[in-house]
Amino acid sequence: MSKKVLILHGLNGSDYPHWQAHLAADLIKENYIVSFPSFPNRNNPSFSQWKESLKKEIEHFNPQIVICHSLANILWFHVCDELDIKLDKLMLVAPVRKTCDVEEIKEFFPYSAPKDLKAKEVIMAASTNDPYMSLDEAVQLQQELNIGMKIMENAGHINAQSGFGKLDCALDWIKREEECEESKNS
Repeated sequence: MSKKVLILHGLNGSDYPHWQAHLAADLIKENYIVSFPSFPNRNNPSFSQWKESLKKEIEHFNPQIVICHSLANILWFHVCDELDIKLDKLMLVAPVRKTCDVEEIKEFFPYSAPKDLKAKEVIMAASTNDPYMSLDEAVQLQQELNIGMKIMENAGHINAQSGFGKLDCALDWIKREEECEESKNS
């Protein structure tokens, strides 16, 4: 049975050539069911609109896997306690520091690390030179969340502007369990 993957973008969206757009296409080619919604006013987001949009999408789509980038991580942190869901996997890519001073997104801050991320397996990907979260801040968040972390060397904010048109490790991580399950069943 095909797994449902929900891909959540950050500020300004994740249009092609962003790795999330590539990931959506690659997952569809692998027969996953993908939802890659565009949040309202993505260049000047309203916390309440994004929160409502995410809750409706979760209720309607009922994913097993969620992939967040940047501001979507913070949205997930705020909303996950209100969700009646248990994901197989949650990927948190390039979260933003707790005291972000970007004017367009100030409604999303501050945030705290949730006790339950609503997923069996969670991984966070951070960069050694992300302008929105230092490596020390990323390690601190990772420890608060008590999850695994992949550290990417000089990957910036892990987006198209920092050279990420594809993030093959994301696809590999999503598929890893699937292949294990398939080999057990064959």
